[in-house]
Amino acid sequence: MKYYRGGFEVTLKPDQTPVTQADREGEQAITAILRRAFPDHGFLGEEFGEQGPTDRRWIIDPIDGTKNFVRGIPVWAILIGLEEQGEVTTGVVLNPASGECFWARKGEGAFCDGERLRVSDLDRLGAATVLHSDLGLLRATSCWDGFVRLVDAASRTRGFGDYYGYGLLAQGRAEIYAEVDLKPWDIAAVKILVEEAGGRFTDFSGRPTIYGGTVLASNGRLHDEALRLLTGR
Repeated sequence: MKYYRGGFEVTLKPDQTPVTQADREGEQAITAILRRAFPDHGFLGEEFGEQGPTDRRWIIDPIDGTKNFVRGIPVWAILIGLEEQGEVTTGVVLNPASGECFWARKGEGAFCDGERLRVSDLDRLGAATVLHSDLGLLRATSCWDGFVRLVDAASRTRGFGDYYGYGLLAQGRAEIYAEVDLKPWDIAAVKILVEEAGGRFTDFSGRPTIYGGTVLASNGRLHDEALRLLTGR
């Protein structure tokens, strides 16, 4: 938090996304703590890439929402997921600005600040809330027309991006979230959160993966219908 109120430098990575000292130092600190506790585990982080074994590894995004962090918008979080044999089994999402903390463990449920989470039971797309991230990124994909069909079929839309949209979905406050241009560290922690809250999490091809670059997350009941509209298949 010492950088959040200012006093940091912003540089651009090769993909033109911003990075700060807080991103780098945060990932180093998280990795050091986890390495002491789990010396036989590997790591995959946004800033420093792969380190160590891949069969059991921690996937880390030290600041999900760096652009918000840079602008002083308090919608950003630390994301930590544990991947075991290719499956995400644990996720922690912490927003230091608000103190809000989500966590989930396979077979044990999803929680926010101690309260168990459950997705909504709404089963009619015409009454659903659809969340999305950057519209410019969505517009640049081949699924833009499908996204418009999905929006037209739903009741309302809101642009709550990054981790926040998945939190709202897991809390039952929205039914569908579509996002593109993603890396594993963007979504590992939130995948298990949505699933343990009773929802469904796939890429736009319908695969339950964090490596597809796209995400359709839902309360489960509306997933297949939303996927058909989105992809036209």
